Amino acid sequence: MKKFIAEFKKFALRGNVIDLAVGVIIGGAFTAIVNGVSNNFIKPLLAWIMGAKPEEILIGEAQWTWGLAASDFLSTIINFLITALVLFLIIKFFNKLATIGKKPEAPKAPTTKKCPFCCSEIAIEATKCPHCTSDLK
Repeated sequence: MKKFIAEFKKFALRGNVIDLAVGVIIGGAFTAIVNGVSNNFIKPLLAWIMGAKPEEILIGEAQWTWGLAASDFLSTIINFLITALVLFLIIKFFNKLATIGKKPEAPKAPTTKKCPFCCSEIAIEATKCPHCTSDLK
């Protein structure tokens, strides 16, 4: 059972799985914003251009008004922001969870040094600077 849980954790915390989940959720929330613009502003405007009177235009069960359209659209924006915030917190939690139990990496040994004469970066094993050709100690 422990092996199964470890394998599932490895699968679920892979970057591409989490990125796909974030993309699907944010895409769905953004679709609601696009639908809100279309249903609350574009459709009533097109209906008005086609000759419908403002009292004949309905949004769901209610008569269309600028206040109703704006409040409905603002509600959609707030839902999107809440979804994004919750998703951010979940991803932050998963990233913290992934680092639990991992040891920090030891600093790597330097592979370059500076030439004392020309201050350019050279290989650590070099005995002669390739830039200024001075002999190194």
